[in-house]
Amino acid sequence: MNAENQNIFDEEYRVVAVESQRLTIQGVRSGEVLTIVTQNPEAPLTAAEYPPGRLIALRDPSSALPN
Repeated sequence: MNAENQNIFDEEYRVVAVESQRLTIQGVRSGEVLTIVTQNPEAPLTAAEYPPGRLIALRDPSSALPN
């Protein structure tokens, strides 16, 4: 991921919509709309976890500690 894309981790997002495999969020400052798609059908996304209007932040998975 290049430095230009790193700024997505510096923003807060508001949940716009949640479906079984998709989470749609909108940047509070930028207004940019992103759709996150889960690849695990056994762990669907739910409105209970991500209610519309909730503020969330994204974390960079490349900065996680290795197992």
